Amino acid sequence: MTALALERVTTGRRTRQRRRRVATLALVALVLVLGVTMLCLGETTYSLAEVGRVLLGEQVKGASFAVGTLRLPRALAGILAGLAFGAAGASFQTMLRNPLASPDIIGISAGASAAAVWCILVLHWSGPAVSVIAVVAGLVVAGAIYALARGGESAGGRLILIGIGVGAMLDSVVSYLLLNASAWDVPTAVRWLTGSLNGIRMEAIAPLAVAVVVLGGALLFVARDLRALEFGDQSATALGVRVDAVRLVLVLAAVGLVAFATATTGPIAFVAFLAGPIATRLVGAGAPVVLPAALTGAALVLAADLLGQFAFDTRFPVGVVTGMIGAPYLLFLLIRLNRAGGSA
Repeated sequence: MTALALERVTTGRRTRQRRRRVATLALVALVLVLGVTMLCLGETTYSLAEVGRVLLGEQVKGASFAVGTLRLPRALAGILAGLAFGAAGASFQTMLRNPLASPDIIGISAGASAAAVWCILVLHWSGPAVSVIAVVAGLVVAGAIYALARGGESAGGRLILIGIGVGAMLDSVVSYLLLNASAWDVPTAVRWLTGSLNGIRMEAIAPLAVAVVVLGGALLFVARDLRALEFGDQSATALGVRVDAVRLVLVLAAVGLVAFATATTGPIAFVAFLAGPIATRLVGAGAPVVLPAALTGAALVLAADLLGQFAFDTRFPVGVVTGMIGAPYLLFLLIRLNRAGGSA
């Protein structure tokens, strides 16, 4: 390689790294701005100074309850759930090399949702018990899908197809439960199924925060190996990646994040599906995408919740708004894949 060619390669690498850093910092700033906006806006608008005093522990008439008890848990839940959905979705899409390989597309979120609805409508449970069952169910369903799809060269494609089938089956179970449930219980289940930040309290934040730190940290730890998996198992093995071990960490961490996030906020539609592609456009192809996708997911959830609260005459749960955004993109992606002969 000539000196000129080496200089061009080095310059290109520095440019890509600079773009990645700038995009990541911009996403962090966007999440912070959206989070602070959620704390300020509501039926009563509070100034930045008043919000800051509440966050510092001071008692501010009116603001202490509205900001500290109602809005702060809502904002934290939106940020943490968005981080979890975004990181998990990007990990699945990159590992399986398919933009359709998102947890909410391949049935993992449906597993947690079906279990939670069953607990609410049949067992009449509520609170932490429902969340625990939802987490366990999400892990079990993901394990079943992974086991059924394992083996062979087309395991990724089989996992997506099996996941879609399992998700459809679980959605049918949810529909049956709703049709046969008491009219008093249905609104609670439907509100949970839609994906919502309404009514979240601070005690629900801790389990999700721990999951994001531990499982998100695991995803970031193997992020470099995740990039190698994009080139296929054989190429990754040749690069020194322990493919089976890395894939196991990725699957367990990503499924755990989705399960904990779903148990806290319900299945916020299409966040995991959208975050990865948007982040890739921002940081550039070939760059590590787990952290940017997580931040993109957080920004999507917060922005959608603000739109649902203030952009329409009627207030909509955050899952309704993300569904309106994500469904057209899913149709566009399916049309594009069909025209490309099914290749991503």
